[in-house]
Amino acid sequence: MEAADMSKALSMDLRVRALAAVSQGLSHRAAAERFEVSAASISRWRKLERERGDARPHALGGDRRSARIDAHMNAILESLGPDKDATIEEVRRSLAEQGLFFGFGTIQRFFARHSITRKKRVRTPRSKTVPTS
Repeated sequence: MEAADMSKALSMDLRVRALAAVSQGLSHRAAAERFEVSAASISRWRKLERERGDARPHALGGDRRSARIDAHMNAILESLGPDKDATIEEVRRSLAEQGLFFGFGTIQRFFARHSITRKKRVRTPRSKTVPTS
């Protein structure tokens, strides 16, 4: 998706002007029609203004779910075992025994985000022969 296709919050200038019109007695619907926004937007902005003191938009996008699994990092690292070679299903079972339930993909993304590898390496001595080409 290109940046031009992504949604953006309506400007603070528009919000301030619309809310000023409402505070001067205009109804939400009339203000919405005048400023070409929805009446629901005016209502949300009024609510923000009452709760926070202004109608600034919330941040758009970003990760909203990682904190749930990141909060259990120690339990996940312990479930990997001493050699850190447990499979994702083994980690899931270990976490489930502790009452923590995460999907396969959630754990996979957790490992990728924290650069945790679980590759099972063959423990053999290095070859003594040197490549010839």
